[in-house]
Amino acid sequence: MKNFALIGAAGYIAPRHLKAIKDTGNRLVAALDPFDSVGIMDSYFPEAEFFTQPELFEDYLYRLRGTPQQVDYVSIASPNYLHNAHIRMALRAGADAICEKPLVLNPEEIRELKDLEAETGRRVWTILQLRTHEALLNLHARLQAQPPRKYQLDLTYITSRGTWYLRSWKGRTEQSGGLATNIGVHFFDMLTWLFGKVEQVEVHRRDDTVASGYLELERAQVRWFLSIDVGYVPPALRAQGKRTYRSMRLDGEEIEFSEGFTELHTRVYERTLAGQGFGLEDTYEAIATVAKIRTLPLSDRTVTMHPFLQTVKQ
Repeated sequence: MKNFALIGAAGYIAPRHLKAIKDTGNRLVAALDPFDSVGIMDSYFPEAEFFTQPELFEDYLYRLRGTPQQVDYVSIASPNYLHNAHIRMALRAGADAICEKPLVLNPEEIRELKDLEAETGRRVWTILQLRTHEALLNLHARLQAQPPRKYQLDLTYITSRGTWYLRSWKGRTEQSGGLATNIGVHFFDMLTWLFGKVEQVEVHRRDDTVASGYLELERAQVRWFLSIDVGYVPPALRAQGKRTYRSMRLDGEEIEFSEGFTELHTRVYERTLAGQGFGLEDTYEAIATVAKIRTLPLSDRTVTMHPFLQTVKQ
């Protein structure tokens, strides 16, 4: 049994980490969050210590060293702009870090963390859960079995959010990295995993609620569209009360991967605990891609634009 600590216990994604720690037969010994609405912990680890101040939390991790409760892994589900600092805290405390995506906001930080890994002898892992999705694993195997060629792909993801989103840290680019980073980075990782390295990047729209563009990969030409605006969810789905729409069309074929998400964090934890998790090198290409998307000038090349850019919301 391994000992875990959790940073970001009051956040939206924290229950998936708590469940993954429990499902893999391990225990949580300490948690940190500036907000104290963490009653969810009672459903998983009611005996875990809880801190609202990072200094006291870090001191506690140090005092556990050399005891049966010494922390082996620190799971990090804090706001994106704090990931780098919290990863460093974990490694300094003698633990591996398991950090939510995006691991960091800029590729330069990955190189710095690699140096810290070498210095401390600990590892940095991240959550690239789409690489464990059964439908996408099958697609990966299928693509690997075919002769290399350029595929045509349209990726669409609408996950509607309320007004709170833009008033929180997630709506501030300097803290979240913007829409493509905050809600899209795992899709960009999926694309590079399936189709190889990025060769060209275009951005056609980039604002508070929509990001869209074009990627040329080694084995695919991709038109992508991301939004948190429910108005882009197809009307027929909205009539059914749906507020999310996910589509990936590969050479005209719809690749269905809408289901099967509830256990993916647990699968990533299982891999990580077995020493087969996703590390710094795995996430580099996606982090470098979203950093470019954040800063590139907008392109008006209509031939590569996603069809949803012509959609009139209803």
